[in-house]
Amino acid sequence: MSIILEQSTTSLRRRDHLDWLEAESIHILREVVAECRNPALLFSGGKDSVVVLHLALKAFGLGEGRATHLPFPLVHIDTGHNYDEVIAFRDQRVAELGARLVVGHVEDSIRKGTVRLRRPTDSRNAAQAVTLLETIAEHGFDAMIGGARRDEEKARAKERIFSFRDEFGQWDPKAQRPELWDVFNARLHQGEHLRVFPISNWTELDVWQYIARERLALPSIYYAHQREIVRRDGLLVPVTDLTPAAEGATIEVATVRFRTVGDISCTCPVESDAADVAAIIAETATATITERGATRMDDQTSEAAMEQRKKQGYF
Repeated sequence: MSIILEQSTTSLRRRDHLDWLEAESIHILREVVAECRNPALLFSGGKDSVVVLHLALKAFGLGEGRATHLPFPLVHIDTGHNYDEVIAFRDQRVAELGARLVVGHVEDSIRKGTVRLRRPTDSRNAAQAVTLLETIAEHGFDAMIGGARRDEEKARAKERIFSFRDEFGQWDPKAQRPELWDVFNARLHQGEHLRVFPISNWTELDVWQYIARERLALPSIYYAHQREIVRRDGLLVPVTDLTPAAEGATIEVATVRFRTVGDISCTCPVESDAADVAAIIAETATATITERGATRMDDQTSEAAMEQRKKQGYF
């Protein structure tokens, strides 16, 4: 009896905040599958979607090295302006799991005329909302599981875990459903759908600590590497075909890493020599600016930039 009590006490003592966060996320994922007819998981190959996919594997009793049949497909909205390392990682991970991947291409929306850009080199980040809604309609998805977190940005801090979208795919921050005692309302009318965020209550530091604990692989650009950049408005803008250096600008080769990964045209790295997860955790613990605030050009256009995009159907 004493041995059993001692083991039980040890088990409780070792249960840390990551265990509680993991348990909450798994509960949310199971609730989606139980309540929704045709859900899908947004998977870009970025760190947050890697964590959510790993949680889904745990939620449905699927382990590495065995046949995997997730109860939903993976979906990526591809702007066509992604970092090569991230797309290669996405495809590798999908192949490892034998999962079904649905890709919605912004380029297809441009050809159809549902997305119009002023110039071919303009950012396609906001245009993803249109392609996402078209992909949802084409496949009849009623819930899209994503890796957004409340600590990323103030508009996301307002959002519920089960976030309702109307028949136009729009989000109204003043018309959200209560979520008392972890009871989620998944009832929908024709044409409506949900966005579900299982790691809403996680922080950037939680994500990296979980990546370390679970030994999750990530695209290489999350770790320190050398890259040509131009300093502009407090950001390190990578020099690429899509983001060339302006005439007279000083091009530097800096040691950088990406805190968040998105469209090349709006995602910048930060200066860092953190080449492994432990170093990134130490760096993140002392960060005073959110990852989006430090690296996203599109979030700096106005105080309400993210909220305006979300109202139009953005992630």
